Amino acid sequence: MKMQIGGKAVDACSGEFFDIINPATGELIDRVPKGTEDDAAIAVESASSAFNGWASTSPQQRARILYTASGIVRQRQDELAFLLTREQGKPLAESKNEIEGFAHVLEYYCGLASSFHGDFVPVHQNGYAFTVKKPLGVCTAIIPWNMPALIMAWKIGPALISGNTLVLKPASNTPLTNLTLASILSEAGLPPGVLNIVTGPGEVVGESLVKSPKVKKISFTGEARTGKRIAELAAGGMKRVTLELGGSDPMLVCDDADLEAAVAGALRGRFYNCGQACTAVKRLFVFESVAERFIKKLEAGVRNLRVGNGLHENVDMGPLNNRRQWEYIKELVADVEEKDEGRIITGGRVPEVSTCSKGYFFEPTLIVDVPRESRLLKEEVFGPVLPVGQVKDLDEAIEESNNTCYGLGASIWTKNLDKARAGCEQLNAGIVWLNQHLKVAPEVPFGGTKESGIGRENGPDALSEYLDLKTIMLKI
Repeated sequence: MKMQIGGKAVDACSGEFFDIINPATGELIDRVPKGTEDDAAIAVESASSAFNGWASTSPQQRARILYTASGIVRQRQDELAFLLTREQGKPLAESKNEIEGFAHVLEYYCGLASSFHGDFVPVHQNGYAFTVKKPLGVCTAIIPWNMPALIMAWKIGPALISGNTLVLKPASNTPLTNLTLASILSEAGLPPGVLNIVTGPGEVVGESLVKSPKVKKISFTGEARTGKRIAELAAGGMKRVTLELGGSDPMLVCDDADLEAAVAGALRGRFYNCGQACTAVKRLFVFESVAERFIKKLEAGVRNLRVGNGLHENVDMGPLNNRRQWEYIKELVADVEEKDEGRIITGGRVPEVSTCSKGYFFEPTLIVDVPRESRLLKEEVFGPVLPVGQVKDLDEAIEESNNTCYGLGASIWTKNLDKARAGCEQLNAGIVWLNQHLKVAPEVPFGGTKESGIGRENGPDALSEYLDLKTIMLKI
């Protein structure tokens, strides 16, 4: 499959390619161009040339194009989900949900097409003033491999509906669905150059896009180290940045919680997408008085999860996406065992089932009695490993939850209004769920505090990230 620049499918200037591998089988799916600095520059120039035409297109016409694209995506949902599962690894049901999410996000921003406008302000003794909102220009989006379709929509929805043009760099592991979605947008009538996709290494293509003087805004989702590098590079050009840098989301289970619902929430919140979600439950704190009952129910649920190729029926959890992530999870669990930093009550191994022998599979793992200094509680664990700790009360639970450099999401499970209010107010996170976890709707702003990033995606707030506000003063 080829890159998409200026509305055309093209190879890289280098003539080199890299392989896309199915993480469940190890088979070669496709090859995509290995982009270069020159490719990035060509894409930026294409977006720059298309900007004036797209910015002068009415918001209603932009919305018609995006809405047409969302309809085509819905018609081709099964085909797109199959492709997404092959390159990413998640179960087919999760891929179908993600493709539907892509369409839903575009449709949401179509509904906001007429909402970004300025204000009229009477200014005493100085006449009148009014404000107008203008698109920034060429923007860059750099997206991860865990939810490539959904996060693509989070970037292109607000960027394109507000009149900007965009160069998108997909993750090197999962570019195929992104390229196919871009071709659908072209089919729906998106003018050439409005959306360009360059595949290739982040340290080459990504850095070139961030450093380009014609790029006015960067939106990045990924690990904190890379986000800090992007912020450093963007500072020299005073570029706008939105950085969603992951997290170590806590889940608090109080003594009055609905334990059945909390167990179901923990299972989905941790093991959805093989634990590879920025807002996944990564640390679980349960009140001592209900810990034994809760952990017993949770262990039974974890043991019942079915691991296998995401294209097969009756699979609850697919493989990790890539060898690097697989090796990291294996090392992390081995480290826990070697240092005696917890007790593995289920999982902790590579499955022995023959159908899992060639892929990056790891058993869903539950670990209790985890000491506070463990890597499991300090790092962002991007995989199917859930550490469970016991706390005396809500104060201790909140203290432990906030004891991290991250602040993306958190959830509290309780029927008590006072506990719910305290948790929602005191947990340091960009989003706090009550009696649920993981769900992120396009209608609400999403982002983090501390090292989980800056800026917000989704909701009307995301539009302001892509618009310049100009004030015009009149003396009549």
